[in-house]
Amino acid sequence: MMQAVCVDVPGGPENLVLRSIPRPEPKDGEVLIKVHAAALNRADLLQRRGLYPPPAGESDIIGLEVAGTVDTLGQRLKRNWKPDDRVMALLCGGGYAEYVSVSEELLMPVPNNLTFCQAAAVPEAWLTAFQLLVFIAQVKAGEVVLVHAGASGVGTAAVQLLRLFGAVPIVTAGSQEKLQMAEELGAAAGFNYKEECFMQGVHSFSGGKGANVILDCVGGSNWEKNLSSLAVDGRWVLYGTMGGRTVEGDLLGKLLSKRGHLLCSLLRSRSLQYKAELIQAFEERVLPYFSGQAATLRPVIDSTFKMEDVAEAHRHMEANRNMGKIIINVTPSEENLHH
Repeated sequence: MMQAVCVDVPGGPENLVLRSIPRPEPKDGEVLIKVHAAALNRADLLQRRGLYPPPAGESDIIGLEVAGTVDTLGQRLKRNWKPDDRVMALLCGGGYAEYVSVSEELLMPVPNNLTFCQAAAVPEAWLTAFQLLVFIAQVKAGEVVLVHAGASGVGTAAVQLLRLFGAVPIVTAGSQEKLQMAEELGAAAGFNYKEECFMQGVHSFSGGKGANVILDCVGGSNWEKNLSSLAVDGRWVLYGTMGGRTVEGDLLGKLLSKRGHLLCSLLRSRSLQYKAELIQAFEERVLPYFSGQAATLRPVIDSTFKMEDVAEAHRHMEANRNMGKIIINVTPSEENLHH
């Protein structure tokens, strides 16, 4: 048996219950991970409310990314995993638990200088940012990229990746503190959307040209400002709708006059093959920069909660207080406490 966070009735954070359930068995091609840490994502809040069900056949336990150690190996594995290997994994679900079984293609080794808590902050957030920037937007060196929610998990990853790729990140966020953190990570400019119109900031920063790429998890409420901020031939990449799903007005006409590309992407619903290719590209192009002499990238941790305090962790995210990732310390180990 194992401890896991369950949701019997969709609803508020108080509906998250910790209980004992059977431990999963690794199928062919899978590895069972003993989870040391898991991280929260906005998708978790939607799933808890019954608005974002897992893909068919996947665990209905919430949680899209974990770090831990290899516990048990399934049959027919292609790579040479060994028990106790430090790994992090991208999941379709199942992360808020002491054990999770995952296809080996979704595993990555944990860079040697990251703790499990830091490593749990990498798979979903960093792979999402990498996917949006590289696979979807095909960002080039020198391009100006506007990142909304610049202090979020995906935002903090995107800012650092853009610097790595030689592009110019600018961000929006809802507080001075969040903007300052984004600038410390490499943002060239930041705009507090609660106090100023980011579109004017983008225009003055870019000398009137606009942003070549916009990374947008807000959607509806921002569409006019986004289109005004977009450069001619720019790519507007939508990956969430925290600001609503409906649009009133001349969206298509304005998009057409800018010759703008509207690109939409999600990661959870992608095929195993797509995720495997994404992870392989990330391992080659990005993972080396988390450790060793080349260490220029770091996962940003906002706060850490025990598994029994998971409802509190959800409330913290819903209040928009976090800068960087919120972590659940599932198996508090010596290493997690003293690293």
